[in-house]
Amino acid sequence: MLYGHGDDAFRYKDIRMNFSSNIYSHADMSELKKHLAGTLDVIDSYPEPEPYSLEAMIAEKRGITAECVLAANGATDAIYIIAQAIKDRGCAEVSILSPTFREYEDACLMFGLKTKDAQAPDADGHTPFSEAYWLCNPNNPTGRIYGSQTMLRLAGRTNLLVIDQSYEEHTTQPVLSAKEAIDCGNIIQIHSLTKTYAIPGLRIGYVTASPKIISMLRKFVRPWSVNAIAIEAAKWLLSHEVKAIDDMEAYLKETQRLYGMLTAIEGLEVMPTETNFLLARIACMTAAELKQTLAEKHHILIRDASNFRNLDSHYIRIAAQRQDENDALVTAIRQCIEEKAGSQSQG
Repeated sequence: MLYGHGDDAFRYKDIRMNFSSNIYSHADMSELKKHLAGTLDVIDSYPEPEPYSLEAMIAEKRGITAECVLAANGATDAIYIIAQAIKDRGCAEVSILSPTFREYEDACLMFGLKTKDAQAPDADGHTPFSEAYWLCNPNNPTGRIYGSQTMLRLAGRTNLLVIDQSYEEHTTQPVLSAKEAIDCGNIIQIHSLTKTYAIPGLRIGYVTASPKIISMLRKFVRPWSVNAIAIEAAKWLLSHEVKAIDDMEAYLKETQRLYGMLTAIEGLEVMPTETNFLLARIACMTAAELKQTLAEKHHILIRDASNFRNLDSHYIRIAAQRQDENDALVTAIRQCIEEKAGSQSQG
């Protein structure tokens, strides 16, 4: 496992605004908490060895059959199951489109798979053929999204296409549906209820793919890998009209406002995004320096993105929060840059 993920507030004394994880910090899950408080008796018994009842509920929501769903202990658990299954089917090398979530590479390396940087598909989905191709869509940390037609064409250029769609609910852009991917036959999709409902402490995710691929993956699922509380929470969330973010369009509009304010800061290069988080590069100091200064002087936490492959030590990632917090972040970053410039000119 790679150390240096976001949401490492435990390393600091007094963080008051957290931009470091790609999850909105102010989601109201109070009704879920009330429900779970009244169902704690589920811990008195083992959960289902494999949560078939939850998988059936997910399938119904997605408009697919239960044979096309595999529940996991968060999207990261699914990533390692998939890597092990890819190795088992005799694949020698996986192409990974970077910069992206490092766990794809770590999981592949754990099971003895070679990895290489994938060539990004063009608008028509064209890219050199590969045994297996892995990408995140929407992509972490860049916020880029590929449309469904590009993904379907890309699937024709590989034996197996793995798409992590953990942030699929954090965009208004269309992404490949589970049914489209299943009908294609060689696509595995990863989904995250953790991200959808802003409940990172409850590890719950799932995979959708053809029945043949799901059967292949099940060989590597550990018994009772999804605990009873997570199953209960997922079922309740799926059966209620719960939204972690009440108005996604308004939230993404605020993300674009934050993008505009950050872009106006001299010395900060900000990449366009189609989701709720932003990748930026600061010229005058390292990401680690900026992160430390923001945490100690402003009680603000950002993500040092320098440990993403193909990004250098100056990259940061920020997830939009409330308007007042976004304003405070922009003010703090501008102040850090001005203070750094002042100290350099004096030196």
